[in-house]
Amino acid sequence: MPAARNPSSPSAMQPGEADPRLLLQSVERALHVLEIFGSSGPPLTLSQIAARAGIDKSAAQRIAHTLLHLGYLERHHSGTGFTPGRRVLDRAFDYLISDPLIERATPVLLELRKTARERVDLSLFDHLTIVYAVRLQSKRENFPATLIGRRIPTFCSSGGRAMMAHLEDEEVEDIIARSERKPLTPKTITEPGKIRAKIAEARRDGYALAREESLLGEIVLATAITEEGRPVAAIHIAGSLGEWTVEEFTGRFGPLAIEAARALHR
Repeated sequence: MPAARNPSSPSAMQPGEADPRLLLQSVERALHVLEIFGSSGPPLTLSQIAARAGIDKSAAQRIAHTLLHLGYLERHHSGTGFTPGRRVLDRAFDYLISDPLIERATPVLLELRKTARERVDLSLFDHLTIVYAVRLQSKRENFPATLIGRRIPTFCSSGGRAMMAHLEDEEVEDIIARSERKPLTPKTITEPGKIRAKIAEARRDGYALAREESLLGEIVLATAITEEGRPVAAIHIAGSLGEWTVEEFTGRFGPLAIEAARALHR
């Protein structure tokens, strides 16, 4: 049987409306094999795939070679082990091109990036995590902060807290309770009472603020985009604490982020 899932894993967060009696275990196992590359780092040998996916080596071999045949895995250039295949990027493109919110948001984000001259991101709400779908870069970057598809826990991200500010208290408490609340940096706020206080600030101010909670030296504020009153995404503006005080940053970019999000509410 597959190993227990990380609560931050996409397949572990919300089972959706699927009838569990109709699930194909072979498909679930194959997708789980793809998922382990993100946390483990390529390349992975068959033995490592088997151990980290919680399956035997024979199953790992069959799954890996099926994914290799389909292009979702590739052999590492060293000849030892597997890495994610370029075919995976096709599915990311499929999602981005088909999402009407991303299409509507892109010109707004481009204009915001032009005005702010700092990094502008769009994240999507996925319950225990947010996932970045658009990232428009600024003059300095940490490599992971440039990539779409990156997930950050909802409880400690500015975008996550901005979206939690639009949820009922019962759902906020569920997210806090189910989150692992492991710190990403020494500055990450993990104590439930302090998280609630940050959400209350977001409800008051119209944006959420995070200082060095996912990347040291970085300050980020975010505002939620809602559809029929339900938060679905967030706009982030990120800068450097070496260039901005908190007061200057929020005074300059809070109104810009609120205005951009307002243009996308439905």
